[in-house]
Amino acid sequence: MELIRMKQGLIFLTVVICISLLSPFSGFSSEDKEKKDLRPERGIAVYPEFSTVSVAKGESVRMDLTLENKGRTDETIEVKISTIPKGWKATMKGGGFLVGGMYVANGKSRNLSLTLEPDKTVGPGTYTFQFDGQTADGKFTSTHKLTVTVQERVPGADDIQITTSYPVLRGQTDARFEFSLEVLNKSDTDRTFNLAAIGPEKWEINFKPAYEAKQISSLRMKGGQSQTVAVEVSPPREAKAGEYPILVRISSGEQKAEAKLMVVLTGIYKLDAGTPTGILSVETMVGKPAIVSLFVKNNGSAVNRNISFSSFKPENWEVKFNPEKLEALEPGALKQVEVTITPAKEALVGDYSVGLMVDGERGSSKTVELRTTVRASTAWGWIGIGIIVFVIAGLCALFIWLGRR
Repeated sequence: MELIRMKQGLIFLTVVICISLLSPFSGFSSEDKEKKDLRPERGIAVYPEFSTVSVAKGESVRMDLTLENKGRTDETIEVKISTIPKGWKATMKGGGFLVGGMYVANGKSRNLSLTLEPDKTVGPGTYTFQFDGQTADGKFTSTHKLTVTVQERVPGADDIQITTSYPVLRGQTDARFEFSLEVLNKSDTDRTFNLAAIGPEKWEINFKPAYEAKQISSLRMKGGQSQTVAVEVSPPREAKAGEYPILVRISSGEQKAEAKLMVVLTGIYKLDAGTPTGILSVETMVGKPAIVSLFVKNNGSAVNRNISFSSFKPENWEVKFNPEKLEALEPGALKQVEVTITPAKEALVGDYSVGLMVDGERGSSKTVELRTTVRASTAWGWIGIGIIVFVIAGLCALFIWLGRR
């Protein structure tokens, strides 16, 4: 009885093992059925990236043209643009070449670069392009259409954009002003841009590439790229203080963009100073003042206000200005200033340097250096002579007294 039970258990175990071993194969079989390729043996599709687009008058259309192999067989798909409206030029390129067909592996797709360019005669309206594709044996075909709507160009919607962070610059008349413009080619094509500027009479305006010294009158940029252009402006020296507008115009064909710039001239701030005689030396005595006349002249083209005076001098010396400052000095005007220089009481006889500084607006300044000679007082000279006479007299008296003895 025990033996029969063992045989039954062994049979049951064998059946379980067989079922376990067979179940994976049955699973693989059902999975393979799920993964079964349901694509047709052959099939193609040729279609543009978009079916309908709208562009402004004069603009080109650029997009991908897709060649798709929907079957399970590799194909060479031939394609052509069977309908091209009058006034348009249509090209298909791949790898830089004009292409009329491509090899496409099964289940894959490849793209061509499609360009539709209108000439000047193409006006607003709707234009239809048709694309026909077929296999090499001609048994399978595909046709798709693209509708292009051309609209009148909206003012200000050109493909050229100019931006600048600092449209207004301020400075003296003798300064050189440099504006930085960012020019953007908003189109997809490489284009040449002409540079021009309209400014005040006798003003010099030049265009330069950023960080370069050479002058340019045009520049070429790729589609979608931007470039920095420097506009260098030099006013004539006789230009008066005020605001001066400058119009920069950048064009490419019929399209153009403008940027309004402004230069604010403050005039030239320049001071001159010196002595009326041109002599830059003075003599004085210890502890006694010497008076020097100093002229201040406005050699600039703008009114110079709040002109102040200062000095550098030996220690314990005193320098005073009368008046202490000038409220305003018109262009070309000249005023006299009285300068009093007093050496220190302990100053030794000799030559010293005293600097007189004139400071005006916007860094305008002038320094006059005077050689100041300090001499001894005449009273001390007479005292010295008296001492010498006294000594001589004393010696004479001494000799006489000794002679009598």
